[in-house]
Amino acid sequence: MARAGLTAERLTRAGAELADEVGFEQVTVSAVARRFDVKVASLYSHVKSSQDLKTRIALLALEELADRATEALAGRAGKDALRALADVYRDYAREHPGRYAAAQLRLDPETAAASAGVRHARMTRALLRGYDLTEPDQTHAVRLLGSVFHGYVSLELGGGFSHSAPDTEETWNRILDALDALLRNWPDPVLT
Repeated sequence: MARAGLTAERLTRAGAELADEVGFEQVTVSAVARRFDVKVASLYSHVKSSQDLKTRIALLALEELADRATEALAGRAGKDALRALADVYRDYAREHPGRYAAAQLRLDPETAAASAGVRHARMTRALLRGYDLTEPDQTHAVRLLGSVFHGYVSLELGGGFSHSAPDTEETWNRILDALDALLRNWPDPVLT
């Protein structure tokens, strides 16, 4: 029998905590049921499956990231805004590695359109307007920033930079300087 007070939200938060502890791929309905010392079947009235639980964790992570980014970007523009947004992603990944991994989960188009991922795109595009980028260059730049932020954070979390100098903080700062310079001097399209 399910314990009183179990809700989809409580299960999602417990799943997110578990993801941060053991990794997002290890999160299952069974693992969350063990946390609450209840039978797995009792959770299915709140979540449909382990995939549903993972989708809920992804949506939670996207919401948390968007809330942090909104706060960090308030009143900032240009390089200051770029650094604030980049640091939000990096700091969140360090604090919540499982949730950060969840935020990368591929969502179906309808779920994605209703998620906080839309807020992320809007904030990034607003930041890029400060660099006078218009379409299609804005879309190219959104993809570039996402690739650089995620790539660096993933490599850093995986220990990819832990055995060499200079310090990763120095590299991070140089990358952000380079991105700022690139965004201020965005290349014209090459005609083929």
